[in-house]
Amino acid sequence: MQLALFDLDNTLLSGDSDYEWTQHLIGKGVLDRDSFEKRNGEFFEQYKSGTLDIHEFLDFQLASLAENTHTDLRAWHDEFMADRVRPLIGQKARDLVKRHQDNGDLCAMVTATNSFVTGPICRELNIPHLIATIPAQENGRFTGKPRGTPAFREGKVSRVEDWLESLGLCWSSFERSWFYSDSLNDLPLLSLVSDPVAVDPDATLLAHATLAGWPVMSLRA
Repeated sequence: MQLALFDLDNTLLSGDSDYEWTQHLIGKGVLDRDSFEKRNGEFFEQYKSGTLDIHEFLDFQLASLAENTHTDLRAWHDEFMADRVRPLIGQKARDLVKRHQDNGDLCAMVTATNSFVTGPICRELNIPHLIATIPAQENGRFTGKPRGTPAFREGKVSRVEDWLESLGLCWSSFERSWFYSDSLNDLPLLSLVSDPVAVDPDATLLAHATLAGWPVMSLRA
């Protein structure tokens, strides 16, 4: 048995779904441009530099879920998928996922972006398992807070291990394990798998991958 794990943002997706979701809501007038656009850009830069405070970011990102109904959110997400997400999914990304599925590997998307945003993207890519930050709900509404450990940095490791345990598996259950990622933030999980792969990596991950002898690939057209 083999395991294939995929990061989403700037890996399978040639963009960042968290950032694009907020921009989508700004474009629709759901969020105020003056209040949210600058802050959204600041968080995006912090993520890329490895300085992001995930809890501060989630307070910002999950607020829009708490302030709107599921009906409205689903309608906006349908538009988001059509206008912003599908154009960012290249054929190389789809082919990579299919190659692992055709090989019979256990496949999962592992992303810090919340599961409301990423669930439909995971299904679009035909990946059967999603490990993502979970937005908490109460009485049929999002609360604006995460439930459990955010799937970010070391949190990705603990969430993956909890998921494997729920399936009666562990790292040693697999002959080989892959994780595909672009980001320095994913070094904890990349360092655990047998086959780490840097995909269109940021400068820090590229330097680490080069030094460690990890393969580097591109999924861009």
